[in-house]
Amino acid sequence: MTETVLTKPSEPRTARRLPSPSFLPRPLPIWAPVLLLALLGGLLGGVYGLVKAPRFTASSYVVVAPGKAADPATALGFAHAYGRVVTGGAVLDNAQTAAGVPAETLRKRVRALTSPEAPMIEIQGSDSRAEQAAVNANEVARALTSYANASATNTGVRLAVLSKALTPAAPTSPSAKIAVGVGVCAGGLLGCLVMLVQPGTRRRAADRPAADGAR
Repeated sequence: MTETVLTKPSEPRTARRLPSPSFLPRPLPIWAPVLLLALLGGLLGGVYGLVKAPRFTASSYVVVAPGKAADPATALGFAHAYGRVVTGGAVLDNAQTAAGVPAETLRKRVRALTSPEAPMIEIQGSDSRAEQAAVNANEVARALTSYANASATNTGVRLAVLSKALTPAAPTSPSAKIAVGVGVCAGGLLGCLVMLVQPGTRRRAADRPAADGAR
């Protein structure tokens, strides 16, 4: 009689996870793009703030005075009308010689602002030099009053320079600190968008509902 010997089946070996070599770089955390792009944006903003030339702005004020046959409403209407022709050829051609810059350059560096309540025109002159910013505003204001007063008999109003522009003491362009802050915010926002479109982020977001349902 033959004796049958039963052997116990061998248990399957579980594969042991080998530790990753220490010299391999570890994966960056999910929020790394936010930090890196925020730092990069701040750096670029600081460089831009230091390299960009400062911008100075000066303002000259011109008042429209009604004549004997005109009323304040007429003066207010002409103030708005003359505010639209400040950057016109007739005014800038007269101002370019005294300002020392071409008319096309003045057109880019001068703008006019009017008030809905007062017959006054604010002429803003800008330039990378503080003295030239005041010159641009004052010469355009002078040219505007000369141009308008030549037709005072027909319009019934006269223009006069109420206040001349003074040389600005500080630039009006954003400082380097503001440029750094804007760069950090823009870089951080871009980093958030990059983080949201990462494959790992989308995979974890897709697995979260399944894991919650298994509970």
